[in-house]
Amino acid sequence: MTITLHDLQSTAATTFGWDDLRPGQERAMKAVLEGRSILCVMPTGSGKSAIYQVPAMALPGVAVVVSPLIALQHDQADSINENTGATRAYVINSGMSKGELDAAWQAAEEHDEATRAKFLFLAPEQIARNDVAARLKALDVSLVVVDEAHCVASWGHDFRPDYLQLGHLLRELRVPVVALTATASHPVQTEIVERLHLADPTIIVEGFDRPNLSLDVVQHVEGAEKERAVRDQVLDLEGPGLVYVATKKAANALASELQERGCRADVYHAGRLKKERQAVHEGFLDGSIDVVVATTAFGMGIDKADVRFVVHADISDSLDSYYQEIGRGGRDGLPAKAILHYRPEDLSLRRFFAARSVKRTQLRELFALLSTQGKPVKTKKLKELSGLPPRKLAGLLNLLEAAGALGDGVKGYRARKMSTADAVAAAVEQAENRERIDRSRVEMARRYAETRGCRRQFLLSYFGEELPEACGNCDTCARQESAGTFAEQGAGATPDADVPFDVDTMVEHPEWGRGTVMGYEDGIITVLFDTVGYKTLSTELVEEKELLAAVPSGG
Repeated sequence: MTITLHDLQSTAATTFGWDDLRPGQERAMKAVLEGRSILCVMPTGSGKSAIYQVPAMALPGVAVVVSPLIALQHDQADSINENTGATRAYVINSGMSKGELDAAWQAAEEHDEATRAKFLFLAPEQIARNDVAARLKALDVSLVVVDEAHCVASWGHDFRPDYLQLGHLLRELRVPVVALTATASHPVQTEIVERLHLADPTIIVEGFDRPNLSLDVVQHVEGAEKERAVRDQVLDLEGPGLVYVATKKAANALASELQERGCRADVYHAGRLKKERQAVHEGFLDGSIDVVVATTAFGMGIDKADVRFVVHADISDSLDSYYQEIGRGGRDGLPAKAILHYRPEDLSLRRFFAARSVKRTQLRELFALLSTQGKPVKTKKLKELSGLPPRKLAGLLNLLEAAGALGDGVKGYRARKMSTADAVAAAVEQAENRERIDRSRVEMARRYAETRGCRRQFLLSYFGEELPEACGNCDTCARQESAGTFAEQGAGATPDADVPFDVDTMVEHPEWGRGTVMGYEDGIITVLFDTVGYKTLSTELVEEKELLAAVPSGG
């Protein structure tokens, strides 16, 4: 039976109540029908879920959805089951009982299309299990969805070693892959395609801009004064809203203060019991909790359309993280506030978190172990032979592979012909490169907080997207408009005629090597270099000293 785009439009309307599909959604769904893999980079709230849910309902078989956010897995499964009027979506993760897991697998293995499971939601650590991978390979899988796909990229702000196992599984399943993320600059997109082994994928990048979000930064000198300002502002804002802080201790303290002032607030972080986190999650969704205070290190997984503000009591570790977090505001398209409270001293904590340590001994032992095997070795066998914890093993394998010391094939990992000393040195260099990249991300977050130009232009430039005119919906634009300098200065935008390279151009620097031009601001060019991360250079000096040279296409 041939499925057409008209069939998908009908499924969208009758099953999910979506009468009109957006152009980006239709293009993505059409690619899936043609058997192509796709990478979709779309802002939060733009309807990424429809891209896989509609084709999965129309196609025979079960869609496997990999998502790192367990709470969101349940939300999406419940939403699908409510829309279809039957249990067609199941969740498989470590928090499920044996009976629930058995029911999920039994439904997925059912042959009757009218009653079988159409969606299996799994956490990435499940994919790393050989028994789970074997059961998935035995299923009639229609497509694989990789949600939060930036987690697979070491360039990404939220790299997770568990995601590395996806590449092995996808090569064996040989079905279309739908990779979804809200934020991915060009280098991250490239790495997602490589890591997931997407052959000639359709890449759909919608604009990063969320014009309904107003962007503001409040500057502070004293820590205590900043804490009072955050508390007072949150009490004054119309909710519901989210507040992000850097530590669990600070989250607990702020939530308690808000509660004492009569605010229906609660706290959400990894230190709380699972049932407590679930209660907060449900309370925020049903409206019994107005404000949730959360650590930035813990993904909320909140799927709520009417969040009216996202306040950051502390600066995020990167603009990638910041944009993900503020993207949870105003998903209904109505105005919402994104407010960052900034104190320069707070950057020291982020720089500390950006520091990485890698144990040469573990790298040496792991490479030596693989060198003695004489054949490719699966991850499960490596866990047994090395005795390393799964996440530590995945991280070391990633470093050695990135360094060119390991081959990664369907049959497993194998050591390349090189000395152990050279392999370790190359892997350590990779780790040092990543630390420099993470530190450069912290620096770009600082520049965003301290810029006197249009914040939206700066933020979009970070992701390689140009905004020709100042947004008029951030604090710096408001100040310049009030001072009567808004129209003349254009909030710091650099005219197109003045730039030596187009955005997304691959360039080379004599010291820092190759990089990608990300954007311009106030005579400054920002380049994301492969080994040192983000660097800012004077456009005038770049031209005068010929500091950058365009890399020929294919070079």
